Amino acid sequence: MFRSIFRISLGVALVIIGLIGGLIPVFQGWVFGLPGLIILSDYFPPLKKTISWLKEKYLNKTKNI
Repeated sequence: MFRSIFRISLGVALVIIGLIGGLIPVFQGWVFGLPGLIILSDYFPPLKKTISWLKEKYLNKTKNI
C-alpha cells in the first residue's frame, strides 16, 4: 500500500512540475509530465487508454516514414 501511495504521489508531482515547465519557456515540461502520466496510467484506466492510443498513433506514424 505504501508503494502505491508513493507512486501516485510521484506521478502527481511529476505532472505538476511538467505543467509548471510548460509555463516557463526555458524549462522543458514534457520531460517531467510524460513520465508522470505513464506512472499514473497504472492506477487510472482513462490515462492508460490515452497512453496506449498515443503509442499506437506514434508507432503508426513512424512506420509510414
